[in-house]
Amino acid sequence: QVQVEESGGGSVQDGGSLFLSCTISGYRQSLNYMAWFRQAPGREREGVAVVYAGGIATDYADSVKGRFTISQGNAKNTVHLKMDNLKPEDTAVYYCAASVFGQTWYKSDQVTYWGQGTQVTVSS
Repeated sequence: QVQVEESGGGSVQDGGSLFLSCTISGYRQSLNYMAWFRQAPGREREGVAVVYAGGIATDYADSVKGRFTISQGNAKNTVHLKMDNLKPEDTAVYYCAASVFGQTWYKSDQVTYWGQGTQVTVSS
């Protein structure tokens, strides 16, 4: 059984930093990429950042470029998201995601495995 476990998150003030981690286990097929999504109340789930197999190539949503950094952990089944200069509009539930066959990383329907989500709250 595949398990996706997230850690981190919490509450910070405007301009603060947070660090999210995610580990996936129990999968058999190679992963094409691992990513972070987020969903704010009343809004659709959106892709935040991705790291592709190999841990080198990454991509980010325009709204977080220059503030967030995604990285693969020492184990290839682990991914981190360092979030700096957080803003109130970053408040959302953040989900770890992994895809086996996906080609367009920011599309939710191309995710194979989802985590349960972790709350990030940024106050002004």
